[in-house]
Amino acid sequence: MALMPKRVKHRKSQRGRIKGNATRGNTVVYGDFGLQATEGGWVSAQTIEAGRIAAQQYIRGEGRLYIRIFPHKSVTSIPLETRMGKGKGEPDYWAATVKPGTVMYEVSGVSEQQAKMTFARLAHKMPVRCRMIKRQA
Repeated sequence: MALMPKRVKHRKSQRGRIKGNATRGNTVVYGDFGLQATEGGWVSAQTIEAGRIAAQQYIRGEGRLYIRIFPHKSVTSIPLETRMGKGKGEPDYWAATVKPGTVMYEVSGVSEQQAKMTFARLAHKMPVRCRMIKRQA
């Protein structure tokens, strides 16, 4: 999976605030079950990839995993023991901005029990609280 965008207009982005609930990307579209965030936050690209690997190992090619978030936001940091001033730090990692209600992962082709176990492993790795939801018929 891509850990950062191919190209961006601006290397450094401001932090911003996560306000309100997700109005888009808040329903299960591709799979049968989804992992939905119940609180807002940033999910780093490394965390997204770690979740992908954990889920793939558990479903073992029986089902299909869909990743619904992408790390568009660059997060900067200044080296340790640096004095104040001297401008904004260099981009450290890339993160996906997640609002409450955003569906982060989806899975199809597996039983509900398997999906529950897969998402339990995934949720343990995520920095935001999340829950499992089903596709609305």
